[in-house]
Amino acid sequence: MMWLRVMYFTIVLTLVTLVLLPVQLVALHFDWPIRRRLPRFWHRVACHLLGIKVHIHGEVERAKPLLLAVNHVSWTDIMVLGSTADVVFIAKTEVRDWPVFGVLARLQKTIFVTRDQKRNAGEQVNDIAQRMANGEIVLLFPEGTTSDGNRLLPIKSSLFGAASSAAEQVPGQMVHVQPVAVAYTGIQGMAMGRYHRPVAAWPGSIELVPSFFGIMKAGTIDVDVSFGEAISFRRGDNRKTLSADATTSIRTMLNFSLRGGWRKSR
Repeated sequence: MMWLRVMYFTIVLTLVTLVLLPVQLVALHFDWPIRRRLPRFWHRVACHLLGIKVHIHGEVERAKPLLLAVNHVSWTDIMVLGSTADVVFIAKTEVRDWPVFGVLARLQKTIFVTRDQKRNAGEQVNDIAQRMANGEIVLLFPEGTTSDGNRLLPIKSSLFGAASSAAEQVPGQMVHVQPVAVAYTGIQGMAMGRYHRPVAAWPGSIELVPSFFGIMKAGTIDVDVSFGEAISFRRGDNRKTLSADATTSIRTMLNFSLRGGWRKSR
């Protein structure tokens, strides 16, 4: 049964990609607004084919510039979050050369950063800030890596440098940082406890292919995406304070979801 799902996923998503690809390439060339909406449709199809049901709580902040700060659990977070809003992801440079995923990332105009080269940090931060100033919703995983899905890893305040830079470049000298929590909470209609959460999580010790087959074998997976209250960040504000406030908000929403808070209302 799992192999049938894998074949169905591969065939359908390939066909959808081939249909959307020419349109997206033209839209990228001319910078048409549709280039931001097509990836959202693609991600929704991918979630459906993977058996992932996304439950959204709250809404994306409408004020701009906007930076979403999200906890990171798995590679599936990309599809989940990409299906909820027209976002631009920040990814490490290595992703650019990954098979399939690298191509898809470039088609979505992902912002690639080299985290271990400080000499390029200023240029990279300015690129992120410029994209935010242009009205794009930039999504950041401030943990810097994936977790086991049961907790929030320490957030790196340095990754909020884009917010500081953007605040200096935009009219009004203020940006909005919205905390978002992603929690995998159900499997086959049942609550997903600590024992089953590794099925959805993708910590560094697990290879991508086994993780993919684990998702396909699991069947239906529920994920809660909670949007918190946006934090106004003005020029001159302390980014460590921003990091602490975002951490508190994300952890609170994540714990609420993992403890079954949203499942009780479904």
